[in-house]
Amino acid sequence: MQTRRIETATSRTAEFTCVYRAASSLERSACYHSDDVLAPRLLPGLIQPLVRLPWIRRFYSHVIAPRGTYEYVIARTKYIDAVFQDALAAGFDQALIFGAGFDTRALRFPAGQTRIFELDAPATQAAKLGQYRRRGLEVPSGVAFIPIDFERQALPARLVEAGFRRHLKSLFVLEGLTMYLRPEAVELTFRDIHDFAGPGSRVVFDYVYASVLHGESSIYGGEISRTVAGADEHWLFGLEEGAIQPFLARHGLRLLDHKTPAQLEQAYFTDAAGRRLGRVNGAHCLVL
Repeated sequence: MQTRRIETATSRTAEFTCVYRAASSLERSACYHSDDVLAPRLLPGLIQPLVRLPWIRRFYSHVIAPRGTYEYVIARTKYIDAVFQDALAAGFDQALIFGAGFDTRALRFPAGQTRIFELDAPATQAAKLGQYRRRGLEVPSGVAFIPIDFERQALPARLVEAGFRRHLKSLFVLEGLTMYLRPEAVELTFRDIHDFAGPGSRVVFDYVYASVLHGESSIYGGEISRTVAGADEHWLFGLEEGAIQPFLARHGLRLLDHKTPAQLEQAYFTDAAGRRLGRVNGAHCLVL
């Protein structure tokens, strides 16, 4: 099997996402502002002052980046933040963040009795922990970091070694992950989730439309698949429109919420007068 960049170096798409979150935390507009106040502190020193300049943020997010990507990351961050906080408030036993990248929820939200586990490729996880140390950001004692190669290592064994327990009420977060896994790895991951989940557990994840993978789609921002391929982090998995219900049923999951790009625009980028203030990349959907 060919070695991919993510196996030996920090994920570029994780870095891009961190820049988006950092930029969003500095926005004044209510729809564009999100609350990842730690993201700017995870950026390299030379980038930190640049992202604080509004015209740089606009140029990066609306000229360089694929159309609607900035808006999608903002909507996804807000959505999953709310799901995560709900789980902590409800006293979930544990939360597992797959492909955590530069996610800071374990530091931003008081976990209470909930144990938090982060899974990621070793190089990306090491880069994030290095930034935590350099910026003097203290990691709560209840957080465990698990390096893993999702394609080559058995997930159950890694989880058990780290203290993640079966059949407890758990939150599983797969943010910006499924599209980078091979279809067989996605299927295996969701089977493992089913085997570990206890009563009342929840799964939140996003996926891309399969048509974008094949280059057959003219949807808004569809060029994003070429952008991630240029970063040597190709999209490998997607679902056809309308295929989410059979996918969930196959893994013993019940759909609680499904957000299309249009629904994300309605929820996060539409004002009280019904005016659309931002357009979300059309390749992605969010699922709870």
